[in-house]
Amino acid sequence: MAIIDGHVHLYPSEANRDPAKWAAARKETHWATLATRRRKDGSAVQGFPSMSELLRDMNAAGIRKAVLLGWYWENHATCVEHNKFYASCIKAYPTRFAAFATVHPAAGAAALDEVRRARDTGFSGLGELSPHSQHVPLSDPIWRKLMTLAGELKMPVNLHVTDPRSKPYPGRVETPLADFIALARDFPWTNFILAHWGGGLAFDPVKGGMPNVYYDTAASPLLYGADVWAKAPAGRVLFGSDYPLVLYPKNGKEPEFATLVKEAQDAGADEALLGDNMAQLLGLG
Repeated sequence: MAIIDGHVHLYPSEANRDPAKWAAARKETHWATLATRRRKDGSAVQGFPSMSELLRDMNAAGIRKAVLLGWYWENHATCVEHNKFYASCIKAYPTRFAAFATVHPAAGAAALDEVRRARDTGFSGLGELSPHSQHVPLSDPIWRKLMTLAGELKMPVNLHVTDPRSKPYPGRVETPLADFIALARDFPWTNFILAHWGGGLAFDPVKGGMPNVYYDTAASPLLYGADVWAKAPAGRVLFGSDYPLVLYPKNGKEPEFATLVKEAQDAGADEALLGDNMAQLLGLG
């Protein structure tokens, strides 16, 4: 079975060495709050693996390809830096990695140029973006131009979605589900991937059953029970882990893929969910 993980994060070695210092230098306070958190037992919420460690963990779980997602950075310069890093990743391992570019609408025309440059460099989509976390109203003209451009370039847009019923945690941002429904309707030629089961929209056949909307399963064990896999709408769900987030903190302190893959397979996830849906959406070989 060719498993594709559609929701993976990876950072430059400088960020891995000292995440807090790296974020402070770039004024990325929200990312620092989320990425450097520790649980009540003192363990880290996520790891900071190198590219080789990511490949090692992919191999251990039988994952053929990982889609590297950017982050909803607060500054344009950080977006450009992260995109350059991902360009080096897909150049080094074109058969193992695909990548989504990150942008911030506050950069104006430069954000649009960054999307075009990313597409020319081999990027497959945009994301993970979060207008709510990036302090961008959905009416922002550059945001709307970005969504239109994504559709024109056939680059799906991955958006961070928080379930309104989820527990509070440091850095949590409200993301009204109605906003994503409006986006999908306003930009019918753009494909959207709503992360984290779309904050529950994936389970709503009326509100969530939009033809240009897909859902990924990122961070699933931290949000829902294993029964959610049986609720997945056929053809609309993409396997994603949110690596290097530690998904099973009671079982271990390091990020890995294998336990989530097993959970999905044990719950009946088929080849479409585990890879074929993403391959078809992105045109991956």
